[in-house]
Amino acid sequence: MGGETQSRPTTSSYPKLATGPKGQQIHSIYKDRLGQFTSGGQYESASLLAKMYEGRATGPDHVKLSVYSPPDLARPTFEEATKHEFRPTNVGESFGPSWSTHWFKVQLKVPSDLQKKEQLELHWDANNEGLVWTEDGEPLQGLTGGGERVEWILPQSFRDGKEHTIYIEMACNGMFGNPPGGDTIQPPSPDKYFQLFLADIVAVNQAARALFIDFWLIGDGAREFPGDSWQSHEALQIGNAIMDAFIAGHGSQESILKGRKIAQKYIGDKVDSAKVYETDTKPIVYAIGHCHIDTCWLWPWAETKRKIARSWANQCDLMDRYPEHRFTCSQAQQYKWLEQLYPTLYDRVKAKVKKGTFQPVGGSWVEHDTNMPSGESLVRQFLYGQRFFESHFGDRCRTFWLPDTFGYSSQLPQLCRLAGMSRFFTQKLSWNNINNFPHTTFNWVSLDGSQVLCHMAPAETYTADAHFGDVKRSVTQHKSMDQDNTSLLVFGKGDGGGGPTFQQIEKLRRARGISDTVGLLPRVKMGESIEDFFDRLEKKDTEETKLVTWYGELYFELHRGTYTTQANNKLNNRKIEIMLHDLEYLATLATIKDNSYKYPKADIDDIWEDMLLCQFHDCLPGSAIEMCYDDSGELYAKGFETGEKLIKDALSTLGFSRHEVGKGNLKALNTLPWARSEIMKLPNEGKDQSPQYALVSGQGIAKVEALTGTTSSKASIQESKKGTFLLMNDNYKIQVEQGGSISSLVDLATNREVVAKGGKANQLVIYDDKPLYWQAWDVEVYHLESREELPAGTTQISERGPHVVSVVTQTQISEQSWIKTTISLAASQEEQPSFVEISSEVEWREKWKFLKVEFPVDIVNTEASYETQYGIIRRPTHYNTSWDMAKFEVCCHKWADLSENGYGVSILNDSKYGFATCGNMMRLSLLRAPKAPDGHADMGRHHFRYAILPHTGPLDSRTVRAAYNLNHPMKMYSAPPDFSALSSLLSAITLQGDPSLILDTIKRGEDDEDVSRGELPKRKGRSVIVRIYESLGGKSRGTVKVGLKVKKVWKTSILEDDEAEVEIKGGEVRVELRPFEVATYRLQL
Repeated sequence: MGGETQSRPTTSSYPKLATGPKGQQIHSIYKDRLGQFTSGGQYESASLLAKMYEGRATGPDHVKLSVYSPPDLARPTFEEATKHEFRPTNVGESFGPSWSTHWFKVQLKVPSDLQKKEQLELHWDANNEGLVWTEDGEPLQGLTGGGERVEWILPQSFRDGKEHTIYIEMACNGMFGNPPGGDTIQPPSPDKYFQLFLADIVAVNQAARALFIDFWLIGDGAREFPGDSWQSHEALQIGNAIMDAFIAGHGSQESILKGRKIAQKYIGDKVDSAKVYETDTKPIVYAIGHCHIDTCWLWPWAETKRKIARSWANQCDLMDRYPEHRFTCSQAQQYKWLEQLYPTLYDRVKAKVKKGTFQPVGGSWVEHDTNMPSGESLVRQFLYGQRFFESHFGDRCRTFWLPDTFGYSSQLPQLCRLAGMSRFFTQKLSWNNINNFPHTTFNWVSLDGSQVLCHMAPAETYTADAHFGDVKRSVTQHKSMDQDNTSLLVFGKGDGGGGPTFQQIEKLRRARGISDTVGLLPRVKMGESIEDFFDRLEKKDTEETKLVTWYGELYFELHRGTYTTQANNKLNNRKIEIMLHDLEYLATLATIKDNSYKYPKADIDDIWEDMLLCQFHDCLPGSAIEMCYDDSGELYAKGFETGEKLIKDALSTLGFSRHEVGKGNLKALNTLPWARSEIMKLPNEGKDQSPQYALVSGQGIAKVEALTGTTSSKASIQESKKGTFLLMNDNYKIQVEQGGSISSLVDLATNREVVAKGGKANQLVIYDDKPLYWQAWDVEVYHLESREELPAGTTQISERGPHVVSVVTQTQISEQSWIKTTISLAASQEEQPSFVEISSEVEWREKWKFLKVEFPVDIVNTEASYETQYGIIRRPTHYNTSWDMAKFEVCCHKWADLSENGYGVSILNDSKYGFATCGNMMRLSLLRAPKAPDGHADMGRHHFRYAILPHTGPLDSRTVRAAYNLNHPMKMYSAPPDFSALSSLLSAITLQGDPSLILDTIKRGEDDEDVSRGELPKRKGRSVIVRIYESLGGKSRGTVKVGLKVKKVWKTSILEDDEAEVEIKGGEVRVELRPFEVATYRLQL
């Protein structure tokens, strides 16, 4: 304002003159450059890889090798193997064949120039699996091979310049068995050999190894963060700065340490310890180590037992090195094997369980299939699993863990809750090949209304490599962010075992460092349990945000062929389930009749455990190699042999005899909880005599009344014209054409034609069956377009009545395959549903074919009903949406039904699980012919039965009971002359009331003092367990009538915990069940 201004000198230090041109960085080039630093190739010698090791000792002076090769593919124990003479061997020798075992004595001597190095490791690689043992026989650590987990850290005591001995047990198989080439699922090669190409003592440059992982994650940030994010740009600059420093320092140790310092700008300064997780920032991704070991798949059970030891030893070692490491593992069977075969390693695991770092989960015997096991089998998976975990580790599991099973049946939530588990983890539905499942975290609701809190890992794997991308996908693929943004990241090598690696744990540390330093990457946390994660979710669902719900089955839109593959394996499963039902029922009655009879708990447990093992999700579904079915076949045979002997013992105690079945007082044993009336063949001593029949009727002990030609109720047959046969009883008139198809089935009571106009029931059809990849697993929707009717075979009358009539058809499928089908119709019985029974014998020698049988019925409905465990599931018969079409092949148990108002048709079966209803066409799946992973799957002889049951009115208990009857044939015995007491005993526990109530199981209490094996506290006195379920979907009432001296009755969990006392009055217990409820009662005697 009029004053003079003074000039001030310029203070900026910014250069006035440009020093020269500077171009903009071409991101794609600089991003590609990052690969040079940590990858092999033409610049490897000048990269960080060349600095990973500070020294190496090799050859017999430092690594002296000798080997013992057991004969005949034996897998001897350490004690057995080390008794033998070991011959000298060396790197470069090959070992085999497939599945063989070779024990190496490894004598290590560390040279003086390596003794003071920071970390010494033995690097061992023969491209196959192995287990490191101490000289004293302690299993230490598994080796995977093929560059994966090939290192074993030498103890400090080995640095004394003296010779130290370890043993390595080599298994001649890779993590995924012995595939012949690049295709993992092809049948294993029997003659693979493995060259030992690496056996060195190595001094590891720990700083270089750490920088390698730093750089790995920083490079991922440059590549995987959005290109327009500053975090991506910064990662690129940091990565290139590390490389520049390394080049400037000529790859010196100082340049490596400088590179680590530069890396801290992006990953922080806490990544070298678990302290990286000790910040006040809130994580949303919770990482848990896991090791999914398929109990059998591309390897047999014997190899699984060794995989467990290799994998779990690894995790015990990592827990000692990484305090934040938490590892979870399911399958009680695997823990039992470890306890039996590797007791010292089991003790290490048990100590880690007590500490909380090794976390049992799942509550089931194995990670089982849930589609095909019976309801009682699912109960026993939980009963045996939870009892094992409680008896061995002091606690039950709270989370059901089933990440790899091929779909989840609709009653699992109810059974989980009854087994003490309120949470469920899986991820398999991410494999759907038609529709994307819409939820990540939700409440899954059972048929009866029970719910479990379900979480499906959004990373969509249970074997995550703990990559940057796995952490990122835990948010970007999360489908329930509106309700909750947290997720589980389940990481670790899996399927074939192994579990987490040190590299994976190190990567997660750096992922957390990135989140806390530059942000954008979801914040990950280690050090917590599965239960911690679900506890938070349950609390939030209860107190804050209600989670969405999903009702009914979690149908898996893939692997639909597993309902059919390995048919004889499935037949064995169905038959042994039925045998166990009868065995427990009869043994229970025997203990009541005779106090000197000892309930065979140990033998029953063995049969159950073996059968539950065979229900593993790659065994029962049919997706394992041939060796697995050799193994399961042996277990089934053993179970049948033991079970039949135990049944014979129980029957003998009860007063029955089968040896004298043709003499004396002939009776039939009906083990089902309702009266039956059936025509049965009498025992026939002579082979050439025509069959003699009896009318068998009653409950418990059924009366056997020999039938003569004068019996009023009859069945008839005639050849109405050449090649056309007419079968009749009081209920049906059936026309069978040449070739065995049924062109007409008239219900005489309603004068209604059951077969759709122009259709042919019992029509055998064959399809081309070449799925996209997973042969034993999949059948694709396009196979339906290749339908071909089998050529009409030769049909002739085989039985002419008057009690049973039948026609038999022999059909040639191909040059090597044939099927013989017998259609039978028995004389009608009053108040007993009559059905058309078809029995088949098949010689099956096909390749990539699918055999089915069709039933076009004159019924209209948009839904069909299918039996599932303890209930019914209804599925569409149309393809309105992709969700509907995806169910072109579904699972059913003993029956499927299509009904309209007033009438319906049920198809029953004795061993099949695959079914489809498209419009009015009902199709039962019979046999497949995949060639991988078992090249001989289903080849050979098969026997099965199915039946057509038309019915007036809606689907009801007639179908449910008829299917039970078909699957539980009565057997004839000689009963004592005075069997009144026996008859009274067999009706000592009965159920009356609504016919929808099924008395499914009668057994002894697990912990009764005269039954218990001592694994859990004994319960005084004796008790009987009764399991009932409501089968049709409505509230039902009934009365359990007990002809025994009962002190108290308790409603219990399926684990047999008393929950609520129930009144018993006058020997009667009134029960009321909600729709599809499963209820267990304990009768305290």
